[in-house]
Amino acid sequence: MIRASVLRMLVTFTLLCASLAHADTQEKTEAMTKKTETLTVGGGCFWCIEATFQSFRGVEKVESGYAGGTTKNPTYDEVGMGTTQHAEVVQITFDPAVISVQQLLTVFFHAHDPTTKNRQGGDVGPQYRSIILYADEGQRLAAETVMKEITAQKIWKDPLVTEVVPLSDFYRAEDYHQDYYANNPSKGYCALVIAPKLQKIRKEFHALLK
Repeated sequence: MIRASVLRMLVTFTLLCASLAHADTQEKTEAMTKKTETLTVGGGCFWCIEATFQSFRGVEKVESGYAGGTTKNPTYDEVGMGTTQHAEVVQITFDPAVISVQQLLTVFFHAHDPTTKNRQGGDVGPQYRSIILYADEGQRLAAETVMKEITAQKIWKDPLVTEVVPLSDFYRAEDYHQDYYANNPSKGYCALVIAPKLQKIRKEFHALLK
């Protein structure tokens, strides 16, 4: 009787282990087959754009960096001098099954002023220009479509000056620029410039937030 009871317990334990192993394998397989894409955009100081996109469902990572220029491995100071032709940008890694390129680009055109050439508010220079650096033809077409929609909706009274160009190289910015708003919310620029913009965007697109 005792032997039968122990045998049943061993069988139950074995089945439970097999079930857990199967679930773990399935989870790992799903993680490996999960498809993500990257979208690279610039619209003024990358601290602000980075903080904006980190709030949305489907966005897995946002990195601040430099793109659109010719200088290899540029530094923040070099880009700030305006001689590298690079713009301050963010590269967004996202799950297209959760949030689409079109949705991200729509947020982008609400999150900055795409009608002022080489400036955003008090930030002036080519590094602050409005720019979309597409990774493929699908992203280029999505950019064109969203820009037409934004223009038709008359969200901005002046014409869009956003550059739409192919992405060549993305250079990740220095570590202290990453997660800047999250790490420095009380600093002057973060509290006075970034925080109000985030509040506005989160109110407009609350249905898409994490």
